[in-house]
Amino acid sequence: MMNIENLDEIIRMALAEDIGDGDHSTLSCIPADAVNSAKIVAKADGIICGIEVARRVFALVDSSLAVSAMKHDGDRVCKGDVLMVVEGHAGSILTAERTVLNFMQRMSGIATETNRMVKMLEGLNTKLLDTRKTTPNMRLLEKYAVKCGGGTNHRIGLYDMVMLKDNHIDFAGGIEAAIDRTHNYLKAKGKDLKIEIEVRDLDELQRVLDHGGVDRIMLDNFDTDTLREAVRRIDHRYETEASGGITEATLRAYAETGVDFISVGALTHHIKSLDISLVKK
Repeated sequence: MMNIENLDEIIRMALAEDIGDGDHSTLSCIPADAVNSAKIVAKADGIICGIEVARRVFALVDSSLAVSAMKHDGDRVCKGDVLMVVEGHAGSILTAERTVLNFMQRMSGIATETNRMVKMLEGLNTKLLDTRKTTPNMRLLEKYAVKCGGGTNHRIGLYDMVMLKDNHIDFAGGIEAAIDRTHNYLKAKGKDLKIEIEVRDLDELQRVLDHGGVDRIMLDNFDTDTLREAVRRIDHRYETEASGGITEATLRAYAETGVDFISVGALTHHIKSLDISLVKK
């Protein structure tokens, strides 16, 4: 997922955003010494994700809270399942509630949708990829949720893989120039990064095949017939990725072309959160 320092920083920002100068709703009506217990319950079927994040939220709000998890990240849950139980200061539980649920609901929604789409690829070798279309500061958590749902992470950011997209190619002066400049840059910097290049049609694909020097070819906005022809021409010399406008209605048809990867930005940017609630035990 991420190291504890980075996770804590994200959680602290979320808590500060929510609490401000105090949880006055709780402070005004809950005695400071009140002790209680609550359970977190799934209100819909899905894949749960965010259990460990929730545990950390409770700990940062009040380290004396006792948290017991009945489920693990990646587990399939049904409506009514108890996911966690938390016991301790009632005010701390209430103050942490919304931040806990915000993380869990979104992460579980991503894991659930990813799992649903992964199941649509059963029997095929194509892997489902996420993208960089993520919520600012939530990327590692959202990509972790994709993995919990059975998907595969693409590059994490701009730093761990070179992706030469259409604008890079156009600004660099063409496909060949973009590839050559990239190799010169990586050599000068002493970096060993995979190179992926985007092509928009079969003519651009042929230029890449003639020039070489890449690890993966992204076939952007190809229809299934053209994609099948592109995969045939590439003939396993490079990894292949389909991207652009692929929906659940067309996902399997695209996968049946033999493409290695399909990237779907909607996995992280167009998600319905899973319904989860916290109630008094």
